[in-house]
Amino acid sequence: MRILITNDDGINAPGLEVLTAIAEEIAGPGGEVWTVAPAFEQSGVGHCISYTHPMMIAKLAPRRYAAEGSPADCVLAGLYDVLQGARPDLVLSGVNRGNNAAENVLYSGTIGGAMEAALQGLPAIAMSQFMGPATEDLSTPFEAAKAHGTAVVRALLDKAIWDKGDYRIFYNVNFPPIGAAAVKGMKVAAQGYRTDTFFGVKPHISPSGRKFLWITGGPQHHPTAPGTDVAANLDGWISVTPMRADLTAHDTLAELEARLA
Repeated sequence: MRILITNDDGINAPGLEVLTAIAEEIAGPGGEVWTVAPAFEQSGVGHCISYTHPMMIAKLAPRRYAAEGSPADCVLAGLYDVLQGARPDLVLSGVNRGNNAAENVLYSGTIGGAMEAALQGLPAIAMSQFMGPATEDLSTPFEAAKAHGTAVVRALLDKAIWDKGDYRIFYNVNFPPIGAAAVKGMKVAAQGYRTDTFFGVKPHISPSGRKFLWITGGPQHHPTAPGTDVAANLDGWISVTPMRADLTAHDTLAELEARLA
C-alpha cells in the first residue's frame, strides 16, 4: 500500500512522528509511506490553498518533503509533484496536537488536508489527539493515538463506507484526552457544537506603540450534545465522524424552494 501523510503542525511536529509509525504499520513491509508536510505550523488555515503565490518545496530525506504551504497545498504537492501522478491508496492527516471536533472542524488545517484528498477522489482520514489534564503527565500526550491509531485506521479501511461520489466521504477521528489504557473503544459520532466557545481577538500594544491582535479561543472541555464528538471524547471514547465537503443545508432545500416559489 502507498500512503501519503501530512499535517498542520509542521514537518517537525511530534504528532507527525506518531502518524508516520501508524502509516508504516498500515502500509506493511512492502508498502510506501510518503510525507509532504508544511515547513512551518499551519494550524487554523482550514482548507486554504496558496492560489495567489507559489510555494517552495524541499526534499529532506527519501520520501520526506517539506512545503511552504497549507496541508491542502501539501496534498496537492504530493499528488502532482512528489509522486508524479502515482496516486496513493490512502491519505492520512495528523496526528494533530489538540482536538479537531465540534466547531474546530471548520478551522482545522488537519481536516483541510483530508478534505482535499477526498476532493481528489482518494480515501482520507484526519486524526487528532484531544489534550487535557490527564495527558499532561504522560510520557507522550499522544499515547492514546499512538496505541490505538493503527487499529482505528484498519477498522475504517476494512469496514467503513468508502463511496466514490462527487463529494466523497472522508473520516475525522479524535482520540480522547486520557491515557491509552483508559480508552473505552470507538464510537461513531456526529460533529458537535460547543455553545459557549467562540474565537475572538485580544489586542496588544507593541513597544513601538502599534496595536496587534491575537486570536483567542474558548474552553475546549465543554461537552457537546449526547451522540456528538466532544461528548464521546470526554467520556473516554475515540470519536469517528464521517464527513463530506458538501456544505449544502440539504434539510432546508424543499422548504426554501416552497417559500421562494
